Amino acid sequence: MLVKLHEYQAKEIFAKYGLPVTPGVVVKHLSEVDEALKKFPTGPWVVKAQIHAGGRGKAGGVKLAKTEAEVSQKASDILGMTLVSPQTGPQGKLVKKIFITPAADYTKELYVSVVLDRARQCPVILASSEGGTEIEELAAHKPQAIQKMYVDPLLGLQPYQARQLHLNLGLARDKINQGAKLFQDLVKMFLELDLSMVEVNPLVVLKTGDIHCLDAKLAFEDNGLARHKEYAEWRDPDEEDARELEAAGHGLSYISLDGNIGCLVNGAGLAMATADAIQHFGGSPANFLDVGGSATTKAVTQAFKIILSDSRVKAILVNIFGGIMKCDVIAQGIIDAAKEVGLSLPLVIRLEGTNVEQGKKLLSSSTLHYQFASSMDSAAKTVVAAAKEVAK
Repeated sequence: MLVKLHEYQAKEIFAKYGLPVTPGVVVKHLSEVDEALKKFPTGPWVVKAQIHAGGRGKAGGVKLAKTEAEVSQKASDILGMTLVSPQTGPQGKLVKKIFITPAADYTKELYVSVVLDRARQCPVILASSEGGTEIEELAAHKPQAIQKMYVDPLLGLQPYQARQLHLNLGLARDKINQGAKLFQDLVKMFLELDLSMVEVNPLVVLKTGDIHCLDAKLAFEDNGLARHKEYAEWRDPDEEDARELEAAGHGLSYISLDGNIGCLVNGAGLAMATADAIQHFGGSPANFLDVGGSATTKAVTQAFKIILSDSRVKAILVNIFGGIMKCDVIAQGIIDAAKEVGLSLPLVIRLEGTNVEQGKKLLSSSTLHYQFASSMDSAAKTVVAAAKEVAK
């Protein structure tokens, strides 16, 4: 699970790495607007919604204000709005914070990000001389406009690479040292903080010719966040899925999806194979939930409760291959959870591996209503049919 930060938080980290950003003030209530303007008394200003999603500008979450009265009006418009963008989904996100910052006077918008290329097992810089609100359309319809530069994870971005990227983007030669340093600092930050993603959109050229990070977005790799505990407390639970947070608290890996079949598995590979099997037979998974190899009966019970807390779920598939994880532990967790929550949905169970006979015995001697499957295909086919029947 990625741990995302708000723009204002990302800009604070950017500044620590010497990256050029515009400061601002975070506002949670309209009563704080006047105090914020005292810190930046000269306009114009930009009022920006703070949510964990892109596409804010086109969705009405970024507004220019030329007077103090306009700042107050834009703040009133944005605070409390449900902002809907391609990245939020149709349900949108409630804006609970805004960022008020001085407007920048610039002549050109660019795009740059650093992500992990899993195929090459190294960071890659994605950059384009065409940045701004249309970057998603550019990536979809003109992918050749986005450049790639691969980075050695041990050496970082080399000076010659950084200078070449600067020139490839059509930036002024007399600013090549500034541009090269900016790109190197972005990669340095990505590597040192165990980040999954750094994005600047737009990266702009100011009227002075200087290069400036007008926006800032980053996400931590949660497996590396333990090495950067000073940022762990920056997480905003209002912006994260409540079920994902609860699962993480129990040592479970949970990701909410769009379907109606709850899945409980052990191992990420089995989770993806289970999702594929469900889709193959015409169904759609509601979640990815991996209990891991050492979950206790209590953790399995919590996993089941998390799945059932999703009102979209119409049927549940438990698909376990017991290696380190024991099938009898899973079975007891299912039985305990079913009793605790009063399970009434169709339940399909497939167990293989360590202590499978003990697990089957526990299930058969319980009062639990379920269907047992002998293979992944039969389990997927059965649960898809059950979900469709309930959905009627």
